[in-house]
Amino acid sequence: MNIRFTDNPPLDPVQEGRNLQARSAAVLAADAIPVFEPAVTVDYRSSGRTLVVGSAEQALPWAERLAAALPVTVLLLDSQDTMPARPYPVHVARTVAVAGWLGAFEARWQAPGQPVQQGRFDLVLDLAPSRLIPSHQRPHGYYAPGYDEAARLDAVETMLDMVGDFEKPKYFSYKERTCAHGRNGQKGCSACIEICSAQAIQGDGDRIRVNPYLCAGCGACSTACPTGAISYAFPPAALTGKRMQAALRSYREAGGQDPVFVLHDPEHGAALLAQLGESVPGRVIPLALQHTASTGIDVWFAAVAYGAAGISVLLTGREAPQYITLLDQQMEIAQAVLDGLGYEGPHFQLLRVEGACEHAPDELAVALRHAPRGRTPGEPAVFHLANDKRNTLDYALEHLHRHAPRQPEQVALPPGAPFGAIEVDRKACSLCMSCVGACPAGALQDGQGAPLLRFIEKNCVQCGLCAATCPENAIGLVPRLSFIESRGQAVVLNESQPFHCIRCDKPFGTLQMVENMLGRLASHPAFSGHLDRLRMCGDCRVIDMMEPRDEMRVTALKRS
Repeated sequence: MNIRFTDNPPLDPVQEGRNLQARSAAVLAADAIPVFEPAVTVDYRSSGRTLVVGSAEQALPWAERLAAALPVTVLLLDSQDTMPARPYPVHVARTVAVAGWLGAFEARWQAPGQPVQQGRFDLVLDLAPSRLIPSHQRPHGYYAPGYDEAARLDAVETMLDMVGDFEKPKYFSYKERTCAHGRNGQKGCSACIEICSAQAIQGDGDRIRVNPYLCAGCGACSTACPTGAISYAFPPAALTGKRMQAALRSYREAGGQDPVFVLHDPEHGAALLAQLGESVPGRVIPLALQHTASTGIDVWFAAVAYGAAGISVLLTGREAPQYITLLDQQMEIAQAVLDGLGYEGPHFQLLRVEGACEHAPDELAVALRHAPRGRTPGEPAVFHLANDKRNTLDYALEHLHRHAPRQPEQVALPPGAPFGAIEVDRKACSLCMSCVGACPAGALQDGQGAPLLRFIEKNCVQCGLCAATCPENAIGLVPRLSFIESRGQAVVLNESQPFHCIRCDKPFGTLQMVENMLGRLASHPAFSGHLDRLRMCGDCRVIDMMEPRDEMRVTALKRS
């Protein structure tokens, strides 16, 4: 368990009674927010074609059960001297590969000395020693129960009902325009790809591609995304914010103090909290999420701005390992901001409890008694969360800074934070503007005809595309959070005198750019004796190349 303890004042029985009553009011207020109904769904269709994979001893008994109601095909991973006739196809395979989802699985297998065979299936029962689909989050319609007989029976009984039409919410929305995955073949941000436990997200050139059939709705991609290009749509952050705001308002009006949200999943986390019963401190407000990885700094900052003394995220051991790292990084960034603003903390707590452990309830009870009790703004915020992540962050950070004990112009942040500036080496920068074309957030801008490089810090998401694109290696990232007024204005990072064509006098570049070209190409044989062409605009350079030189004309006259 990862617990960040904080010193707590002695328990006041009278105040604890008020907190318990206030929590009841808070839970009722949050539950009164209408349930979110998804506007877009993803549809599956299954006719029950089932593939069973495993050794003969493991696979055939369960295939018999399934075959009574479903069309079954069996792939045996061991050969049999005698194989009794069966009413369904049985193949021996040394190599097997399976991919897909409910209603659309594709399997390829090969026996020694035989050509590769393939088939399409709606359901898969994987009883192989190692899972054929290794992703932490398994696709719908794919069952790999391991060696536990009860788990196998449960999987088979579930599969018998998986015939017909099914639907689920489309959990995400994606705005390609603000995606920082890549530009012009340069790799930038891959946070969503790396965090996805269902392997539903892949790079697709300069953008990403999300497979809605594989997406399991954890929302971790939206938490990791620095720009908000991919966002959680079930439920959206705005609805979670409304529930938090309503709960805290009712809690405060009922006389409660130091409220802290415990974010948990609606199944295992809820069951673990239910085991604690009345031992949960009154100031702890449980709030169920579709998945505990679906919220991050935008929602957490808003909760603190609304008056929450802390956020605890309860993990029960069933989450993908990368989610733990993600949430821990998000908490480090968030606490660094609040520390920089003078809000005494800590405000965040990552609770890792193995739900199956018999001591889990006792460990959780101890942790909740030490739940965060951080300082909050003197005045609760009234803004609502926006569906755009960066807008929510702007609202929350502006409120937190305005009411902060300290109001620094900037706060240093750890690497990987989605806020910051860039440093430009003016001597190396040629103002080629490659970085401007690469920036997905509009943080870097050109001079609109003038040789200027401008920067709007508020827009920067620290994706690093500008640094990766720069041919001069002149750009470095500076993770920080700025609160100065000019952070939303374009400031000049570099400028130069325009260079004029020596032939037509038209400006076509910068002095620095031309000097860099001359230095690099002076010894190149293609420009031997023609360096002046580098001082010409493109049109004049072509004209000069087409014109015969004086010595060429003299040679031609002699020959004539």
